[in-house]
Amino acid sequence: MAKEHSFDITAKIDIQIFKNAINLVDREVSNRYDFKGTTYEVTFNEKAKTLVLIASSDNKLDALKDIVIGKFLKQGLSSKVIEELKVEDSSGGNRKVTFKVVDYIETKEAKKITADIKKMKLKVNAQIEGDSIRVKGAKLDDLQKVMAMVREGEWEAPLKFENMR
Repeated sequence: MAKEHSFDITAKIDIQIFKNAINLVDREVSNRYDFKGTTYEVTFNEKAKTLVLIASSDNKLDALKDIVIGKFLKQGLSSKVIEELKVEDSSGGNRKVTFKVVDYIETKEAKKITADIKKMKLKVNAQIEGDSIRVKGAKLDDLQKVMAMVREGEWEAPLKFENMR
């Protein structure tokens, strides 16, 4: 049995699941009665990590956002995987909203998470390692308490746990 156990806190998302959710959105919207005869577009740019939604009105744009978030949730993704950047007018009188895909933990938030873990006064060590936070400890119970605390907190990034050893 290992003397020290560890796990990683990350915000990585599975791009294939993300793309599947976007494809499901496109399929659902094309069959919806309220979108018949209207302009809409759902575009995911993988390199820039942006999602762009275009619709004929603000109401249609809100409905499109709700569909996207619903599909993310059904695919097991958090609604926090996208962050709204800007809403603007598009060509042809349409409305356009741009989202940033969040698949990392910002440094400020990572520091806050590690500080909160240290405040628990458990015998665990939390270190920021690139895009993730490695938590190490001798007792599995302590690591599970840390996981519970992280799950209960309100964080900007869609946090998940990986590499439990």
